[in-house]
Amino acid sequence: MKKVPMRKCTGCMEMKPKTELIRVVKSPNVKDENGEITASGEISLDLTGKKSGRGAYVCKSAECLEKAHKAHRIERSLSCKIPEEIYEQLRTELENIT
Repeated sequence: MKKVPMRKCTGCMEMKPKTELIRVVKSPNVKDENGEITASGEISLDLTGKKSGRGAYVCKSAECLEKAHKAHRIERSLSCKIPEEIYEQLRTELENIT
């Protein structure tokens, strides 16, 4: 039997199977040949769970998203400020799922 990867929701703080959660990902910073950062990590939704970068997970419920947003847990997990557009994108995505 295959082992199911478990991840913690940043909203309710419960461990759940990875497939039941939505991943918010911060892509790695892009550096030039001198090591200078030319593009900082892009924040996006990863519905496939395959994008490279640091990830934070949230349940597929609006309630958990609001808890995570209010407590700045996703921002803390990714250690960066998250623009309001990303939260809007997440809310839209949740509406499409349910």
